[in-house]
Amino acid sequence: MALMPKRVKHRKFQRGRIKGKATRGNRVSFGDFGLQTLEGGWISAQTIEAGRIAAQQYVRGEGRLYIRIFPHKSVSSTPLETRMGKGKGEPDYWAAVVKPGTVLYEVGGVSEEAARICFARLAHKMPVRCRLLKRRSA
Repeated sequence: MALMPKRVKHRKFQRGRIKGKATRGNRVSFGDFGLQTLEGGWISAQTIEAGRIAAQQYVRGEGRLYIRIFPHKSVSSTPLETRMGKGKGEPDYWAAVVKPGTVLYEVGGVSEEAARICFARLAHKMPVRCRLLKRRSA
């Protein structure tokens, strides 16, 4: 079941643009390793779920997976072969807007090698370039 908000103020959003780097949600907070974006973009709820399943299959019992993004933005589209006019299309899917530097997933309780393999599988599914990030020692 793909993620979506329980209720929203507006059913249809404008597209907007992604400016600047992430200042919030850009460091590892919950786990030991994180998957950080290197470019901005939209990540659909289906993609987030696909990444969760891929990581969960790898982590299994020993580790813990944290998802740090949520799809708040509805993306609308008009059906194919529809003439111009007739207004904006219906909401098609939900997406999370990510800036460069946003941490998408975190994993804790696993070795660095296991985290590296897990995030390599995850990064392959993502529509933006990603890298592995370690937790900073305080």
